[in-house]
Amino acid sequence: HEHARMSTGTPRPARLPDAGRRRAPVALPRTLALALAAAAACSTPLRRPVAAADGGRPVQGHLFIVGGGPRSRALMQEFVRLAGGPGRARVVVLPIASADTSAGPALAAELRALGASAWTLSPTREGADSAHHVASIDSATGVWFGGGDQNRITAAIRGTRAEQAIRRRYERGAVVGGTSAGAAVLSATMITGGERRPGGVRPPRDSAERWLTIERDDVVTAPGLGLFRIGVIDQHFARRRRHNRLLAVTLESRERLGVGIDEATALVVEPSGRWKVLGESVVVVYDARTAFISAEGPLGAVGVLTSVLPPGSAYHPVTRQMTFP
Repeated sequence: HEHARMSTGTPRPARLPDAGRRRAPVALPRTLALALAAAAACSTPLRRPVAAADGGRPVQGHLFIVGGGPRSRALMQEFVRLAGGPGRARVVVLPIASADTSAGPALAAELRALGASAWTLSPTREGADSAHHVASIDSATGVWFGGGDQNRITAAIRGTRAEQAIRRRYERGAVVGGTSAGAAVLSATMITGGERRPGGVRPPRDSAERWLTIERDDVVTAPGLGLFRIGVIDQHFARRRRHNRLLAVTLESRERLGVGIDEATALVVEPSGRWKVLGESVVVVYDARTAFISAEGPLGAVGVLTSVLPPGSAYHPVTRQMTFP
């Protein structure tokens, strides 16, 4: 900081060029430019994170991420179409997030009514490395995670051969979808549903009231499956008013991108990286990749971009180009 101050000296008034003359811009010496950057960094407690990049291997498949709630027939028809279409789609249903043993067979029956071949698979931690489960997943053109508790999914398959098989099928062209807990588990940073300090310094009288504050280290997260590589997913978003939760996680996550998917709504991630929104409600995006975020003390930020994507819209998270319906 002191070096930068000494090397720049007292700034001189700018000189206007002579009439009719054009002068080439003068580049700052590299050492001076670095010193100025260091001086700017020293003068503020805020930091600018590097923009998030995918960095993973290219994929040929789709993600079909539903924010929970009712799923229309049209939504599930589109999932079947991406899995190969009626008569060709082969979908493995993983209902392991739910304690309800009837959830998986019911969804498999729903998919069969739409023309897909569908079956359920409920691997335990001990069985997730078995050749039977891996072969079952390897034969699928679509994978579906049901709702419930996302922690049950990661506890059962994260780090196993079953998870590797799901990732392999996605990279080679299968569609991987899920709803509610099955949506949350797809991101690398997974919101678990836990909160460390409900209400902050003003605990709510009603214990059902949650996510009342935007605070550092309040929302509990854990590693997810990481198929959605570019951001953090939240579900039931507008319906359950989870804006505080997702904004706090977005500012603290390494991805710096939060995606809130409302109920009865699907975010479709294409192999190109482009997103499409289908269904009845919206997808809200908090983009802090170029924001200044407080490094310590109270959680704060300047320059967070908010986008609201309605049904029928398309959006690219890298270029930020959006097409309205």
